[in-house]
Amino acid sequence: MELRLYWRIVRRRWWIIALLLAIVLASYAWARPSSPSAYTASMRFVVGIRPEAGQGEYYRYDRYYTWLTAEYLLDDLAEVVKSAAFAQDVAALAGLDVPVGAIQGATSAGKLHRILSVQVTWHNAPELERIARAVVEVLTTQGATYFAQLATDEATVAVIDPPSLAPVGPSLRQRLDLPLRLILALGVGVGLAFLFDYLDDTVRSRADLAALGVPLIGEIPKRPWWARFGKRARREGAS
Repeated sequence: MELRLYWRIVRRRWWIIALLLAIVLASYAWARPSSPSAYTASMRFVVGIRPEAGQGEYYRYDRYYTWLTAEYLLDDLAEVVKSAAFAQDVAALAGLDVPVGAIQGATSAGKLHRILSVQVTWHNAPELERIARAVVEVLTTQGATYFAQLATDEATVAVIDPPSLAPVGPSLRQRLDLPLRLILALGVGVGLAFLFDYLDDTVRSRADLAALGVPLIGEIPKRPWWARFGKRARREGAS
């Protein structure tokens, strides 16, 4: 019985819920950005070590230690790419007057065997293109400076995948933004419907009279909508 009563309250005040949902949809459509808020540039490099010149007839393990050293070097280079010194060199070469920390925070690196993956996320596509070109330039031409700090000067860096720019897709939070807003508006609308019904002192049923202690003499049942529609049709046909 209570569920029917709740449904009647919601159906009676449905316009409150619909109004809140419409306001949420209109505000979301008005405030939602029309263009991607960020872009990402991805590039890959291969890191190698120049093999030592042979000085005798001995087994050189088919350059096993050369490849192994390159993998160890890549572990350190992936952290160098995320350093403030590297970000400063990139900002200077790109010619951008931006804080070094902004480029440092926007740069991420990954490694797999001897492959270094660098990804930069930025809010402006032309600026990101300049930053990506600067990253390639710094790693391929100025890499000796960083390798010297890592106690080697025989390392080489070559580009295998040039920078590729793409817009960043919506995050999980952005995808859930509208559904969460609608759910919140629905809950608030239902709450307001029950509040207004609680504050309304209009008598609508025998239960309201019983709660007031007023004796019930008679009741006129509400005619269903299909009966009213049929009566109207007969009246128009007769006229």
